[in-house]
Amino acid sequence: MRQKDSKQKILLTRKAGSLVLLYFSLLFFFLPLKAQVNDIVADPVAWQTSENGQAVEGDTIRPGDQFTGAAPMEVSFASNVTNAASTLRYEWKLSESQDFSSTLLSRFDENMIYTFTASGTYYIKLYITDTQTDVTYESDAFSVMISESELKVPNAFSPNGDGVNDVFKVKYKSLVKFNAYIFNRWGQQLYKWNNPDEGWDGTAHGKNVKDGVYFIVIEAVGSDGIKYNYKKDINILRGFSGTTTSGTGE
Repeated sequence: MRQKDSKQKILLTRKAGSLVLLYFSLLFFFLPLKAQVNDIVADPVAWQTSENGQAVEGDTIRPGDQFTGAAPMEVSFASNVTNAASTLRYEWKLSESQDFSSTLLSRFDENMIYTFTASGTYYIKLYITDTQTDVTYESDAFSVMISESELKVPNAFSPNGDGVNDVFKVKYKSLVKFNAYIFNRWGQQLYKWNNPDEGWDGTAHGKNVKDGVYFIVIEAVGSDGIKYNYKKDINILRGFSGTTTSGTGE
């Protein structure tokens, strides 16, 4: 009887040992897999592609840094995940609140391009979630500050080919809409343009117009919602140097 009990104890001890060995084997097998899934490594960056409506080669910034400039400003954002997998879900959030208590926009792309057209300060964060484990990566916030709009219109210019003040152009910041029209004294439209970086060279139908007074109408909208409506005289003075004809009128 004692011999039988001893054999049973030995069998139970062996089974217990086998179970303990199996437990630790499984534990050491699954722990590396879990660590690999949860380890989301990302280095998100952002860079400007245009500012104040003009193409730029801006600096690259990282979360915690800021871009400051005029609208429209286009910014590219890249997640730069080093261990990207099909189970990862990306979300870019844009907010006017630093604490992200409200969200203006969410984009569910690995990378994002966004154009800022309204003045103010914006905050952008990247969230990455593993859909298998629900583990989430959260970046610090990028910030973008868009300046208030501004529009200044010259009173005169001198398109005489000397390379100074040959083209009538406005000075501006953060305009999201722009249209300009030139008329002669009889109300005939001579020229129009809708890009504030462009201007009028003092010609109509391929020929130089005469020196004198012309009329300009400008309709524009700023990133801050300000509407500009200019109606004023401008002077063509080919006999003067650029230093005497480059004044601006508010």
